[in-house]
Amino acid sequence: MTSKTTNKFSPEVRARAVRMVLDHEKDYPSRWAAIMSISAKIGCSGQTLNEWVRKAEVDSGTRAGVPTDVAERLKALERENRELRQANEILRKASAYFAMAELDRRFKP
Repeated sequence: MTSKTTNKFSPEVRARAVRMVLDHEKDYPSRWAAIMSISAKIGCSGQTLNEWVRKAEVDSGTRAGVPTDVAERLKALERENRELRQANEILRKASAYFAMAELDRRFKP
């Protein structure tokens, strides 16, 4: 099994495969038949090609869903939010630590 970050196929190959499915699905009894035929020719699984086609349809607005650019932006904002929460927690703890140290210093003879 390959990791999700490993892309065996270039964006150009993906785009061409998706275009082939969309352009030639009428030549097959079903979209799935077109996907299976084309995926065999490029060496990917039918499920993988089907995901590419669905994502392309969402990105073009022909299928409901969250477009890739919006999903990537949301993911980046969630990561930034998580990092800021961690930084705030560190600063809160450091502030409490130094406040206690200052109180200890003041009350020692």
